[in-house]
Amino acid sequence: MIATSVNGVALAVFVVLFAFVTVMGFVAARWRRGDLGVLNEWGLGGRRFGSVVTWFLLGGDVYTAYTFIAVPALVFAIGAQGFFALPYTIIVYPVVFILMPRLWAVASKHGYVTPADFVKGRYGSSTLGLTTALTGLLATMPYIALQLIGIRVVIAAMGIKGDWPLISAFVILAAYTYQSGLRAPALISIVKDTLIYVTILVAVIYIPIKLGGYGKIFDAAGNALPHKTGPTGKPGALIPGNDAAYGAYATLALGSALALFMYPHVITGVLSAKGRNVIRRNATILPAYTFLLGLIALLGYMAIAAGIKPSSPNSVVPDLFVKYFPSWFEGFAFAAIAIGALVPAAIMSIAAANLFTRNVYREYIRPQASDAEESQVAKLASLVVKGGALAFILALPTKYAIDLQLLGGVWVLQTLPAIVGGLLTRWLHRWALLAGWAAGMATGTLMAVDLDFKSSVYQLNIFGTSITAYEAIFAFVLNVVVSVALTLLFDLLRVRRGADETAASEYEERGDEPTAQPPAEQAPALARG
Repeated sequence: MIATSVNGVALAVFVVLFAFVTVMGFVAARWRRGDLGVLNEWGLGGRRFGSVVTWFLLGGDVYTAYTFIAVPALVFAIGAQGFFALPYTIIVYPVVFILMPRLWAVASKHGYVTPADFVKGRYGSSTLGLTTALTGLLATMPYIALQLIGIRVVIAAMGIKGDWPLISAFVILAAYTYQSGLRAPALISIVKDTLIYVTILVAVIYIPIKLGGYGKIFDAAGNALPHKTGPTGKPGALIPGNDAAYGAYATLALGSALALFMYPHVITGVLSAKGRNVIRRNATILPAYTFLLGLIALLGYMAIAAGIKPSSPNSVVPDLFVKYFPSWFEGFAFAAIAIGALVPAAIMSIAAANLFTRNVYREYIRPQASDAEESQVAKLASLVVKGGALAFILALPTKYAIDLQLLGGVWVLQTLPAIVGGLLTRWLHRWALLAGWAAGMATGTLMAVDLDFKSSVYQLNIFGTSITAYEAIFAFVLNVVVSVALTLLFDLLRVRRGADETAASEYEERGDEPTAQPPAEQAPALARG
C-alpha cells in the first residue's frame, strides 16, 4: 500500500532525523582525526576503532535496512523458513572469533586493506587476488542497490512520489562519505542502531496489544501459512516432515553463515578494528543483534494477523507501521529504516572502492601511484559505485536487484577457500584455487539461471536421489573438491607455487599489535594515533 497523500508529521520527523545524521556524517571527518589523503585512514578509519564503535559498525554492516524489510516479508510470505536468518547469524560468530583475528593480524602487519590483498600476498598470485576482488565487487553492487530499495519503500509509504528524494539522499550520502570515509558510517551507526532498537521494541509490544496478543497473532499465522507456497515451490512445503524444506532451511543457514564474513564490506569493518581482542569481544556480543533480528521477523506474523495486503513483498513492514503507529512515531520508524540503509551502503561503497583501487587500479593500471593518488582514486570510485547502484534502481525493475543479490551470496562464498584456506594453511595451490573458483562460480550461476532467478534453493537429482539445498552450497562443495583434487595433481606434477609474503609466526597469538613496522602508508597515521 502506497500512501496517496503526504503525511506531514511523519515527514517532518523523518527529515529532522535524516538531517541530524547528515551533519554527523560531515563532522565525522574531524572525529579521531587522521590524514584522509591516505587510504588506510579514509578506507579503514586508521584501524583504530575500539570495541564499542566496532560493535555498532559491524552491526550496521551486517544487519542492513533490507534485512529489516526482507526478513519479515519472507516470514509473511512463507512462514518458518524466513527464520533461517537467526541460526546463520549464530553459526557465524564462533567462526569469526577463530578466524578474523588472524586476518586482522596479517593485514595489520603487511598493510593489507582488502581481502584480495591478503589472497595475493598469501599465494603469490596477482590473478587470484584479482578474481577475489572482482567477485567481491560483483557481489557488493546489487547489495548497495537493495539498500536503496529500503529507502524508496519508506519514502513511498509516506506518500512522497517520484525519485527525487532517493536521489537527494544518495547525493548527501556520497558527499559525506567522500569527505569522511569510513568514519562517517562508523559514527552514524551508533544513531542508526539506537533508532532501530527503539523502533523494534516498541513494535513488538505496541502492535500485539492492538492485535489482541501474541496468541491471536500465532493462530492467524498458523491458519494462513499452510496454504502458502514454500521455497521448494509446493503448497504446504513447510509442514513438519518435509525433507526438502528441512534441507533448504539448513543449507540456507549454513551457506549464509559461511558467506557473510566473506563480503568485502564486512571484512572492511573487521580490519578497521584496533586489535584482535576487539574482534573477539565483538564475536561474543554481536549475537545481541540476532535477538533483535528474531523480533524483527515476528513482524511478518503480525502483518498476517493484521490482514495486511501489500502491493509488493517489500511493503509489508511499512504498511504495518502506517496502520498502527501514530504519525510522529511512523516518521521515527521510517527514519530508522532509511538511516539503516545509508550506513551499510556507505560501508559497501567504501569496500568496493578499496577493492578497485588496491587490486585493479594500483595493481594493473598505475603501479607507481602515490598514496595520495590511491586515496583520491578510492574516493572517486566510491562515488561511481553509488552512482551505478542508483542508476540500476532507477533504470531497471526492482526485481533485478533482488535477483542479483540472491546470486551475491553464491558468488562471494566461492572466495572462501582462498581466504579462509589461506588463514589456516598454505597447502592449497594457487592454480587449483582458481580452477575451483571458476567451477563454483559457473555452477552457482547456472543453477540460478535454471531457476530463472526466482529462488536460491535448488533441487539436484544425483543417482536417483533428490537433494534440495541452497545453490551456494552445491557450488561451494564443487569448488572445494576441484581445489583439493587439483592441488594434489599439481603437487604431483611439481607445478610451481607462488611466493608467500606472510610468515607462520604472524598468525600466532601475540597480542594486538603488529609484530613489525607497518608499510610507509600507515606510519604517519599510526604515529599520530
